This record gives sequence, C-alpha cells and structure tokens, in this order.
Amino acid sequence: MAVAPSPNPSSLFLSSRNPNSRSFNLAPHKLVSRPRSLTAMATLSVAPTVGLSKTFERLKEQGKVAFIPYITAGDPDLSTTSKALKVLDSCGSDIIELGMPYSDPLADGPVIQAAATRALAKGTNFDAIITMLKEAIPQISCPIALFTYYNPILKRGVEKFMSTIEDVGVHGLVVPDVPLEETEILRNEAAKHNIELVLLTTPTTPTERMKDIVKASEGFLYLVSSIGVTGARSSVSSRVQSLLKEIKEATTKPVAVGFGISKPEHVKQVAGWGADGVIVGSAMVKILGEAESPEEGLKELETFTKSLVEALP
Repeated sequence: MAVAPSPNPSSLFLSSRNPNSRSFNLAPHKLVSRPRSLTAMATLSVAPTVGLSKTFERLKEQGKVAFIPYITAGDPDLSTTSKALKVLDSCGSDIIELGMPYSDPLADGPVIQAAATRALAKGTNFDAIITMLKEAIPQISCPIALFTYYNPILKRGVEKFMSTIEDVGVHGLVVPDVPLEETEILRNEAAKHNIELVLLTTPTTPTERMKDIVKASEGFLYLVSSIGVTGARSSVSSRVQSLLKEIKEATTKPVAVGFGISKPEHVKQVAGWGADGVIVGSAMVKILGEAESPEEGLKELETFTKSLVEALP
C-alpha cells in the first residue's frame, strides 16, 4: 500500500518515539522453505506466528529478503480472501498485508479503490473481517499486518480496536492518514496490545522527519517508492536506491519497499538495492478482482506469487 499526493505528502505519515517496551509471542515457529506446499499449508494448523520484527530477524539470519503481498479483504468475497491468505502463505510469503475496504481510500489507486468498492458492496465490514481472520490465522504461518484508515479505528474506539485485532492474532498495523504529530494515542494503544505500528516515508519526506519516522516505526519501515496512489508501474524509480542507502545510514531497522512493484524483475532489482522486504499490492488485487471466477483467481494468484518469491534471494 502507499499514499496519495498532498501539499505535503510526508505529513500524512505516522511517527514519534514509542515509549513502551514490547513483548511478542516467541512460541516455536514452523520454519519452511519457499515455496511451501499449498495443500499441506491450507489444511493443517500451524504453530503460532511471531511478530514482524522477529520475522525480519529470522530472515536476516538466513540471508533472505521478506516478501510482503497485499490483498483487499472481501474482494471478491471473504471466503476467497481466507483462501487467498492461505495461498499466499503456502507460496512463501513472509508477512501478509490485509487491507480493510474503506469508502474514501486516499492512498489507493484505481485497482484497489475498485476492489474496496466491490468489497463494501458485498457487505464486507470490520466484524466480518475479524470473523474470517479467526478461522484463517491459526492456519497461517506468517504474521498478518492490517492496513486501515483512521476513521474505522475511531469509530470503534482505539483501545477496543487494538484489543480486537490482538485477540484475533493480527501482529501489525498500517494507518497512512494520521499526521505525524497526532499519533500518540494510536501508538500507545498499539504498544499495549503488542501490535507493531508500521510507519511510512516517501521520497519527499524531509531528512530530519524521515529520521523521526525511522525511530518510531515498529516491525519495519515502509518506504514508498514514489509519489502518488497505488498501482502497478513499468519500472521502479532509481531514487529508491539512494533512499535505501540514506535510511540504512540512520537505522538498523528493516526497510520494506512498496508502491508500483509488480514484476519479478522489480522484486529482484529492489532486493539488489538493499531492501529488507518488498511489498506487492495492486498486481495481487487485480488478479483476484478481475478473474473469471474465485477459483481461477486463486490459481493465478498462486502462480504469480511463486514467480515473485522465486526472484528473491
């Protein structure tokens, strides 16, 4: 996922030092090689997952780059979303970003906007997504990061929202539309409920502000590769390489690059530039949303995901 342009694009992003220490479930995690067996993973319950930070630590020890796909919950329906989560996991995804459909998605391009519209028309809402995740997460070996705008959180109350997603097994959260200076309640409640709040930075974020975002980000830092809304692009901006170098000089935290990555060659290129993870969204959403049937969509998703994962070190 990514962010829409604004007079000051960097002002959309979360930041601020998290004062609370964090604890994570360190239960044994089933180590599997890429790609995994779809049949086995879709039918068997797996060991409890660890959080985003621990996932990146493990991958770093193995010399691997994280693959992070994004899909929209409820498109074409929540049953297919549940199956898609298992497909993505079985194909070797390391973290999965799940988008909550929203009526005014400022960060999203036409593909994901259309997916959100279809999902909302089908009646997809927070409660239905949570019910689906209760069934799906115990069968998935990688952590889930939820992508949502701030209004749905406020509607339920920040503490209740965090408690609910913690109880269902979500490990991460991305909220792109809260200004940097207005995140204290969100950050504190996320910390209380062991939710890693992933922050974002863009090519136009001033250096000092970027450093503040780096300090505050939990799990990993999301580097938006270019300005604009989400959507597949023909190439990845070469500016990403220098941005990665700049961020790496400021932190040892993992950095994942997203926005416009849609091909195996993009994945390989960004990994070669030093990214700790790559995020692919619109291309995934398009496959599921435009397939002739849910079954065809899932088959295409499996093939596409494997091609991306195989391009990673």
